[in-house]
Amino acid sequence: MPPGWPDLSSGDAEALLAPLLKCPSPGDYVALQQRVDMPRLVEALDDWRAMRLAALGPVRADAVGVLNAKRVSFLLAAAERYGQVHAEVFTLYVLHAAHDDEVDAVLRRLARDKQLGRTLGRMPAVREELAGRGMPLSAYAERGEQAGDVLRGLGRAARDVLSTSQASDGLRYMEMAERRGQLPAPYQDALHEVELELAWRHFAPSSVAVGSLDAATFGVPLGFFYLVVGTGEGLSSLSRGEYEQATRELAPAALVVGLYAGGRGVRALGEARGWGRLEVRLSLLRELGRQWEARLGVEGARELLRDIRARREAAHFVAMGGADAALALREARGDVARAQVWLSQAKPPRPGAWESQGGTGTRSAPTRALAAERSGSMALLVDEAEGFTREVVEARLALVELDAEGPRLSRDVAVLERQRPSLEAPPPGAEGNPLWSEYVAYREKRLGELKQGKAAEGPLRWEGYERMRRGFAQGLAFENLMVDRLRADAALSRAERRFLGDFDRPRIERWVGVWKPNSNLRFADVLVIEEGPSAGRSPRVETLSFKSRSMKGLSASSLRAQIMADAKEALGYYGETLDIRRPSLQSLLRGGSKVPVQRVRLIYERSHLDPTSTAKLYRAMSEAQEQIPGVEVSFQ
Repeated sequence: MPPGWPDLSSGDAEALLAPLLKCPSPGDYVALQQRVDMPRLVEALDDWRAMRLAALGPVRADAVGVLNAKRVSFLLAAAERYGQVHAEVFTLYVLHAAHDDEVDAVLRRLARDKQLGRTLGRMPAVREELAGRGMPLSAYAERGEQAGDVLRGLGRAARDVLSTSQASDGLRYMEMAERRGQLPAPYQDALHEVELELAWRHFAPSSVAVGSLDAATFGVPLGFFYLVVGTGEGLSSLSRGEYEQATRELAPAALVVGLYAGGRGVRALGEARGWGRLEVRLSLLRELGRQWEARLGVEGARELLRDIRARREAAHFVAMGGADAALALREARGDVARAQVWLSQAKPPRPGAWESQGGTGTRSAPTRALAAERSGSMALLVDEAEGFTREVVEARLALVELDAEGPRLSRDVAVLERQRPSLEAPPPGAEGNPLWSEYVAYREKRLGELKQGKAAEGPLRWEGYERMRRGFAQGLAFENLMVDRLRADAALSRAERRFLGDFDRPRIERWVGVWKPNSNLRFADVLVIEEGPSAGRSPRVETLSFKSRSMKGLSASSLRAQIMADAKEALGYYGETLDIRRPSLQSLLRGGSKVPVQRVRLIYERSHLDPTSTAKLYRAMSEAQEQIPGVEVSFQ
C-alpha cells in the first residue's frame, strides 16, 4: 500500500476508504488504484463501504470479482433488513453505480443462488431499470430447488422473528439512516418520498413503490458521487442546489462525460471549493458540461455515457485517457479495442470533432505509451516513426517475458492442451480486462513453441503475465519520456545541456543491438554516439538503461542490494567494450564495430521511489557508483 495508507488489518473501513474519497476525479481515482492492492482493499471493506467505493468510478479488473460478491451480499442484506420499498432505493443506487457487464455478473450470481426473484423480482422500479438497460429479469433463469434451500429459508425465518423486536428495529433504522446520509441527494430524496408514502398509506408496504423520478437527477451516478454527496471530499462539496441547477440547465450525460474526460477542468472544479463561492463552482460545472455538449451534441453525450456505462473497461479507458480517449471511444461506437487502435494511429479527426493539443491531431510517444500502460493496449505501444513496429514491440516484450519472475505453468504439452484458456470464460478478476485476449494468444503461441522444441519454459500464469505486461508498458512510457528529454537537451547549446554536455553533436538511437561475449546480444534502451569529428579516434559512446520499478517500502539494505544488482547488470550488458550491430551506425565507427563505452547511465523513474527515503536512496546510489566504476546512477 502507498505510504500513509491505513493497515488493511486495522478493521477501520472508513479510514481505508478515505484516500479514495479524496480523489478529485474518476481519472485520479483510477490512477490511485494502480498503487494499491485493490483485491485486498475491497475485501477489507464492509459491504456498504464497498458500494460507496464502486460509486467513485471503475474498479480495477482484478478487484471486480470481489466487488461483485459484496454487491450480491449487500443486496440480499438490504432486502432482509430494510424491507422491500426502502431496499429498492439502495438497490437502484447499487445498480446505477455499476457497469452493465458488472450488473450482468451480479444478476447471474443471484439467479445461480436462487435469490433473484425474492429480492430484485419484487421491486418494480428495479425491474423497469434493468429492462431499460437490456437485462430483463426474464433472461436470468433461476436454478431449481435444492435441499439446502429449506435450511436457508428456516434461517431467514428465524432472523425475521428476531428482527421484530423493538431494539432490533431501532438499530436497523439507525443503520439505514446513517447510510441514507451517505447517499447522493436524489436517492436521499427518493427515500424521503418512500417514507411519506408509507405514512400516507398507513404503513402498507405492499402498496408503495418508488416513483419514476426525474431522469435529470436520477439514474446516472457513475462518477456523480463527486457532485452530490456532502462529505467535503473531492468534488463532493458541491451543494444540492448547485447540482440541481446544473442538471436542469444541461443534460446530465454531458456532466458525467465531463467528469470522466474533463482533465484540468475537473481539477479546477475541485479546487474552487476553497474560494468560498458557490457561484464560481457552479459556473465551472456549467462550462464543463457545455464544452462536451458543444463537442458531441446532447445525443452524442448520451451515447458516450451509454458506452461508459456499458463496460467497466470503457470507463477505465476514458478516465485514464481523458478527452482523446472519450472521443476515440465515440468514434469507435463504444468498441474499446477499436478506440485504442484508432488512438494509437493518430487518425485525423473528422472535421469539427475536436482539436488536440497544439492542433496537430497527433499524440506524443510518452502520452501514447502512458495510455497503453493504463488501458493495456498493445496497439498503443506501436510507434512507426520511432521504429517501434509491432514486430519490434513484440520482440522486446518476448525478452522481458523471458526474464520475468513468478510462477509458471507446466511445460508439459498435454497438460497445457487440457488447460487451454477461453476468451469467453476468463477467470475471476479477468472479466473485461483488455489483456485477457492477449494472454490467451500468448498461451497458444507458447504451446506451439513447446511442441516444436523452441521454448524451454512454460507460460506465465495469468496474474504474473498481467503484472509483467503492465510493467512493460509502464517502463516503455518512462523510456519515451526520457528520450524526449534527451532530444530536447541535444537541441541546446553544449553549455546549456543537462544530460549531453560531453558531446558536440550527439546522435540518440533507441534499442540498439550490442554484443558482448558474456551476455551475447542485448538491446540498449538508448545509445548516444558522437556524430562530430573525432580525429580518427573511436567516437564517444554512452548507453542509458531506464528502470521503472517500484522500490517503495524497501529497507536500506534491500534498496542498496537492488541498486547494486541493477548497476552490475547495466555495466555487464551495456558497458565496457561493445560490438555495435546496427548497420546505420557503422559509418561513425572508425575503428571497427567494437567501441569503448565512456559511461553507462542507470536512471530510475522518480515516481516509483519512496520520497520519504531520499537519504537512503542517495547513500545506495553513491555506494553503487563507488563500487562499480563506469556506471552513473540517478533518478528522474
